[in-house]
Amino acid sequence: MRFITPAINGAIRTAAYNNTYRMAQKQTLGGLRQYSSQAEVKKSGGSKVLLAALVGAGVVGGLVYNKSDTKVVPIVEQVEKQSAPASAFNPSVFVSLKLLEVQPVSHNTSVFRFALPDGHASGLPVASCVVAKHTPAEGKPIIRPYTPVSEEETVGHVDFIIKKYDNGTLTPIIHSMKPGDTLDFKGPIPKFNWEQDQKSHVGMIAGGTGITPMLQVIRRVFHEKSNDKKTKISLIFANQTEEDILLKDELDKIAKEHPDRFKVVYALDKAPENWSGVTGYVTKEVVQAHLPGPKEEDFVIFVCGPPPMVKSLAGARTMKSQGELEGVLKELGYAQENVFKF
Repeated sequence: MRFITPAINGAIRTAAYNNTYRMAQKQTLGGLRQYSSQAEVKKSGGSKVLLAALVGAGVVGGLVYNKSDTKVVPIVEQVEKQSAPASAFNPSVFVSLKLLEVQPVSHNTSVFRFALPDGHASGLPVASCVVAKHTPAEGKPIIRPYTPVSEEETVGHVDFIIKKYDNGTLTPIIHSMKPGDTLDFKGPIPKFNWEQDQKSHVGMIAGGTGITPMLQVIRRVFHEKSNDKKTKISLIFANQTEEDILLKDELDKIAKEHPDRFKVVYALDKAPENWSGVTGYVTKEVVQAHLPGPKEEDFVIFVCGPPPMVKSLAGARTMKSQGELEGVLKELGYAQENVFKF
């Protein structure tokens, strides 16, 4: 069964999950989604029986009385906890997930869909990732970070876009996997805390599959009903060829729907004739032309891509450290606190 729609190059869409309770109110509190639901009670001659049952369960006057710890919890709070799917990932231990399906999206890149336990979602906050681990028969485990492209509320599966690097240590192994094989994951691994530190203008430089953490932020900004900051995003997306551009349909759709707030510029190493985007590497001139300047207020520049690209633009980073700001962005006068390397 194919799960990729005609919009595969642009979107790995997620299906809405069914709740047992009807949603009565949606709030954004501290950037975290909280849903208040209330179960409908039908009027009938059994009202007294229902009341007796509620009293017996410790539910009286809209409150839940927990006899074990004498804590009184509002019914709404209990329903909130039941309505949100549990996260399938654990930040302390690795969990083993089974590969469901592989769908190629280019000559060397595929979408890998892994099964989640029933009723579970990835639950990854924006922006964060997980780490995948493969343990060979001999030698040390191989661990690498990956960012899902399915949304955090998707129940039952999680999708990753992974490019095969012939000289890579883990991607050739993942690309050799077949449905039914398993891979170990641990997370979430927090990156940039968007809910806590939203910006009015975000500049992005992504290379290849480095688009995945950017997509988390882009979807969060433009797919939410409320966005007080009305954040603007300017994206430079670099690839080798036009066929390598991932998620182009979705990015172009968002740009069309929000022309005053989202701009995407494509850069190609090998551009075809009559190419309207950038040809060649992302240079100082390209950054100056398309991203917020170093003197702008309330902004951040995100960088994610192959290590040589990240190093040339913003300096090298490690799994645990941002490293010093160097390269093109430092030369242009950007400050360390205004640049984040995924």
